[in-house]
Amino acid sequence: MAGADSIISMYDEYYAGDTVHPKREIASVQSVSHIDTIIQGEAFERILDIGAGEGAVLDKLNKRRLGKSLAAVEISSSGIKAIKARKISNLESVEQFDGYHLPHADKSFDLGLAIHVVEHVEHERMFLAEAGRVCKKLYIEVPLEHTRRLDRAIRMSGPYGHINFYTILSFENLLKTSGLTVERLKVFPHDLAYEQHLAGRTKGWLKYKVRTEFLKILPKTAMRSIAYMAGALCSSH
Repeated sequence: MAGADSIISMYDEYYAGDTVHPKREIASVQSVSHIDTIIQGEAFERILDIGAGEGAVLDKLNKRRLGKSLAAVEISSSGIKAIKARKISNLESVEQFDGYHLPHADKSFDLGLAIHVVEHVEHERMFLAEAGRVCKKLYIEVPLEHTRRLDRAIRMSGPYGHINFYTILSFENLLKTSGLTVERLKVFPHDLAYEQHLAGRTKGWLKYKVRTEFLKILPKTAMRSIAYMAGALCSSH
């Protein structure tokens, strides 16, 4: 895959040290809460985290007993090392992949997770088709950063590897044109803890209230104006 080597080298040492750890721990609580909301009590025995980072989501899934067995694939060697260091009790395998080829058989997992991964992927549909090959269902979560202030989103998120920017409609279209059937789709504001981690106690609370209430009252205007997240549960063919 052209470009795969450069992507691997870009993220290889991303999870070394403690720079991204606090933010990802808070974000993982938020993401697992979103998964809980979307799956609506549906049970999944085997779960694969695709682009698992340093294992924060896997750790929360294990503690919540969401899935009897867990597995992970990650592009970054520092991420794999961090996942293994967590010693997650029901984690069966951790493997490195190139971003596009999963080392697993067709439909060998009940649920696949791609949480804040697709915005980093050059060939999104190729990635999602491969995820759908391996997993019966997928939970996919992305930031909705394609707002009126897209220039700011590109400037702020570009250094973190975001190359794709979505609206709720373009995200849904991506899923459908990747051969997936969207079962449930929901827009989420950031949690209070996440907002306060980024902006401080008082400013974070204000940002949380504005983002949450704006979405409730004027959802279309809110999503055109400020960034949210979208999560979707999809079935693969």
